[in-house]
Amino acid sequence: MANLTLTIEDEVLQRAREVAVRERTSVNAVVRDFLTRYADAKSARLEALDALDALAARSKHSSRGWTRASLHKR
Repeated sequence: MANLTLTIEDEVLQRAREVAVRERTSVNAVVRDFLTRYADAKSARLEALDALDALAARSKHSSRGWTRASLHKR
Protein backbone atom coordinates (compact mmCIF):
# COMPACT_ATOMS: atom_id res chain seq x y z
CA MET A 1 0.00 0.00 0.00
CA ALA A 2 1.30 3.46 -0.89
CA ASN A 3 1.28 6.64 1.18
CA LEU A 4 -0.13 9.83 -0.29
CA THR A 5 0.44 13.41 0.86
CA LEU A 6 -2.38 15.88 0.23
CA THR A 7 -2.60 19.60 0.81
CA ILE A 8 -6.02 20.48 2.21
CA GLU A 9 -7.21 23.65 3.88
CA ASP A 10 -7.29 23.29 7.66
CA GLU A 11 -10.99 24.15 7.88
CA VAL A 12 -11.93 21.57 5.24
CA LEU A 13 -9.91 18.87 6.97
CA GLN A 14 -11.43 19.69 10.35
CA ARG A 15 -14.96 19.49 8.94
CA ALA A 16 -14.11 16.20 7.20
CA ARG A 17 -12.76 14.79 10.47
CA GLU A 18 -15.95 15.80 12.30
CA VAL A 19 -18.14 14.14 9.68
CA ALA A 20 -15.96 11.03 9.67
CA VAL A 21 -16.23 10.72 13.46
CA ARG A 22 -20.02 10.98 13.24
CA GLU A 23 -19.99 8.26 10.57
CA ARG A 24 -17.60 6.12 12.63
CA THR A 25 -14.91 6.12 9.98
CA SER A 26 -11.76 8.07 9.19
CA VAL A 27 -10.83 10.72 6.66
CA ASN A 28 -8.31 8.23 5.28
CA ALA A 29 -11.08 5.67 4.67
CA VAL A 30 -13.30 8.33 3.06
CA VAL A 31 -10.52 9.42 0.69
CA ARG A 32 -9.64 5.80 -0.13
CA ASP A 33 -13.31 5.03 -0.88
CA PHE A 34 -13.67 8.15 -3.02
CA LEU A 35 -10.55 7.36 -5.05
CA THR A 36 -11.71 3.78 -5.57
CA ARG A 37 -15.12 4.91 -6.84
CA TYR A 38 -13.49 7.62 -8.98
CA ALA A 39 -11.11 5.16 -10.64
CA ASP A 40 -13.87 2.56 -11.14
CA ALA A 41 -16.17 5.13 -12.73
CA LYS A 42 -13.43 6.30 -15.09
CA SER A 43 -12.71 2.71 -16.08
CA ALA A 44 -16.39 2.01 -16.68
CA ARG A 45 -16.70 5.10 -18.90
CA LEU A 46 -13.63 4.10 -20.91
CA GLU A 47 -15.00 0.57 -21.36
CA ALA A 48 -18.34 1.99 -22.52
CA LEU A 49 -16.60 4.26 -25.03
CA ASP A 50 -14.60 1.29 -26.33
CA ALA A 51 -17.83 -0.68 -26.74
CA LEU A 52 -19.41 2.23 -28.64
CA ASP A 53 -16.35 2.48 -30.89
CA ALA A 54 -16.56 -1.25 -31.61
CA LEU A 55 -20.27 -0.97 -32.37
CA ALA A 56 -19.67 1.99 -34.68
CA ALA A 57 -16.96 0.05 -36.50
CA ARG A 58 -19.44 -2.80 -37.16
CA SER A 59 -22.17 -0.42 -38.32
CA LYS A 60 -23.35 -0.71 -41.93
CA HIS A 61 -23.70 3.05 -42.21
CA SER A 62 -20.90 5.18 -43.56
CA SER A 63 -18.92 7.37 -41.22
CA ARG A 64 -20.14 10.43 -43.16
CA GLY A 65 -23.34 10.39 -41.13
CA TRP A 66 -26.95 10.27 -42.15
CA THR A 67 -28.80 12.59 -44.46
CA ARG A 68 -32.22 13.97 -43.68
CA ALA A 69 -33.68 11.93 -46.52
CA SER A 70 -32.11 8.65 -45.33
CA LEU A 71 -33.41 9.20 -41.82
CA HIS A 72 -36.97 9.66 -43.05
CA LYS A 73 -36.89 6.96 -45.74
CA ARG A 74 -39.18 4.07 -44.91
